Formats: sequence, structure tokens, C-alpha cells
Amino acid sequence: MAKLILKKSWWKMLAVVLLTYTIIGGLLMEVPRLAILNETIRAMYFHVPMWFGMILLLVVSVTYSVKYLGSGKIQHDTIAVEFAYAGILFGVLGILTGMVWAKFTWGAYWSSDPKQNAAAIGLLIYFAYIVLRNSLEDEQQKARISAVYNIFAFAALIPLLFILPRLTDSLHPGNGGNPGFNAYDLDSNLRMVFYPAIIGWTLLGVWFASLRIRIRAIKLRLEELEY
Repeated sequence: MAKLILKKSWWKMLAVVLLTYTIIGGLLMEVPRLAILNETIRAMYFHVPMWFGMILLLVVSVTYSVKYLGSGKIQHDTIAVEFAYAGILFGVLGILTGMVWAKFTWGAYWSSDPKQNAAAIGLLIYFAYIVLRNSLEDEQQKARISAVYNIFAFAALIPLLFILPRLTDSLHPGNGGNPGFNAYDLDSNLRMVFYPAIIGWTLLGVWFASLRIRIRAIKLRLEELEY
């Protein structure tokens, strides 16, 4: 069922429409004037949805890593690794857009904020996942070991992003006197772009991963024909 949905093109067109709307609406639509944030709040349409997209893509990745360990099917490993790569890409973009936002609100690209540091550590753990896969030659061994590591990486990422930073003060919205995006701050204008942005960026990540999966499948078929 999932393969049939991915082969259809409607969701790709939806991604293009939503991202076009996000870019235009994000730059031109009215936003609330909050203390400290001001116009920089527009970065929320890019920075935050990319992190949402990263988490959702990595959820798919770790799910298929678990499936691979249970089934041994190389197709499950392929989906796991490509969704992990897409998630890592979105994580890097999330860090970069966050750094630009931080420069205009906090005065520096990197302030050693707990959430910044935790996000960087989380990405380093996933960079190690890439290095691990590329260091192994045997396909089954590579798939099995990287699947186990992928589960570990995701289990470490969640507390790094959502638990540990809450145990200390942070410059991020909602901490240290910096307004948070709650029911009062996230007004109707922001919601009109913010929620479509989450869907749009996530679909773009799925699109990227699905293309990579198809490329891998073609390479495997070509290798089989050679033998």
C-alpha cells in the first residue's frame, strides 16, 4: 500500500504547492510583533518545520530498521537508510536556519544554548551512523549493525531534543524571558503558514527519500544483470 501511494504523483504536487505557499506567505503575510523576535519570527516557517520533518522521517527510518531486524529483507534496510539520510539532511538545514535566526535575535550564530548543543550532538550521532555504514563491506552485516545503531541513535535523539534542554535555562522561545509559541503567540496568521509548512517540508523529505530508494533499486537490478 505504501509503495502504491509513493508511486502516485498527487502528494508531490501537494508538496510543491504547500512549499510555494510557505515561501510566499512566509515572506509576505502579516506576523505578530513579539518582543525580541519581531520580524525574525518568519524563520519559524523554515527552521521549526524542518525539525518536525526530520523527526517524522527518522521515525519512518527507525521503524524500518526494526522491521529489517525482524524480517531480514534488504528492502527494509534500504528504506531505513534513505529516510535516515533525508532526516539528517533536514537536521542540518534545521541547524543552519536556526543559526541564521539566532544571529538576528541573540546576536551570534552559536551561543552554546542547551538546545543548540543537544541538536548538534544528535546530528553527530547520526553522522556516525553514516560513517558506520560506509565502513562495512558485507551488505547483510552492514544492514544488521546499522539497524541496531539506528535504533540506538533515535533513542538517544529524543531525550537530547525534548527532555535534557528542558532541565536547564535556554534562549529558545519559552525560556529565559523569551516569548514562547503558545496559544496566545501562535496567532491565526502564523498558523495559516506554519501548519502547511510542516506538511510541505515533510513531503519534500519523503520525496527525496523515495527518489533515493528508486535509484538504489535500479542499481541493484543492474548489478544482478551483470552477474
